[in-house]
Amino acid sequence: MFEGIGTAIVTPFRNGELDIESYEKLLKFQVDNHINAIIVLGTTGEAPNVSIEERSLLITKAKEICGEKVQIIVGAGSNGLSHTMELVKNAEQNGADGLLIVTPYYNKPTQKGLYEYYKYISEHTNLEIIVYNVPSRTGVNILPETVYKIASDCKNVKALKEANSSFEQINKDLLLLKTIKDFKVFSGNDDTAFQLLVSGGDGVISVASNVIPWQMVQMFKAIKNGKIEEARKIHFSYYQLFKNLFVETNPIPVKAALYLMGFINNDLRLPLIPASESTLKILNETLKGCGII
Repeated sequence: MFEGIGTAIVTPFRNGELDIESYEKLLKFQVDNHINAIIVLGTTGEAPNVSIEERSLLITKAKEICGEKVQIIVGAGSNGLSHTMELVKNAEQNGADGLLIVTPYYNKPTQKGLYEYYKYISEHTNLEIIVYNVPSRTGVNILPETVYKIASDCKNVKALKEANSSFEQINKDLLLLKTIKDFKVFSGNDDTAFQLLVSGGDGVISVASNVIPWQMVQMFKAIKNGKIEEARKIHFSYYQLFKNLFVETNPIPVKAALYLMGFINNDLRLPLIPASESTLKILNETLKGCGII
């Protein structure tokens, strides 16, 4: 499993169809800026609105552009086991290096149910798995003790993406899970990534690195090299960007930012719609303030 910065890449559309030309440009931008992993078809990639055929194309194109330089992690979670396993098999067939499996949303399983769910997936794939906890979207919070039991019992469950903003839970994650050999804890929130990394985390699965991959990589490297003040300056230089990329539902703002940077068309698939004029104004001012445009 990678260490460092993984970009939760957007899925560009043009007139409702995949925009592969823009996707390739984005991937090359990430590789050129030394990103460590690309997370294809996560929340930021609008995974629920992408067909199986389109998934295959996005995964294989990411592998083609990134080669062996960058790990390709594929979002393959859903709210039902059979659909999740269909997505897992599709990721395997198209060369994924690992899987990001979100806790099942809407049906709100118990902690025991979550354990059994991840155990089943683990037993039916050889790919390494990242457990993805994002209770604000799913309605369920997987506890550190549950992740610990899953990771202890399942040899290919190798990491947690923690997008719970509770520092109490983040501290418990690090205390428990870092006792497991080679297990990684990733921040799922850009605005608290600095704090998690300084506390011993292993990386970030980042929305902001769509826009500032080099800066996110430099912050991570500075922390790993003990240059905490340097990393702190980077964190606060882009803190307003981290916040403003969530003024509307992700990935609406990050797609708007990439549009303002000239990377993609500002297209999303319903029920998501493009950013409002007020959000575009905020992002334009933020990007200018950070020296990005």
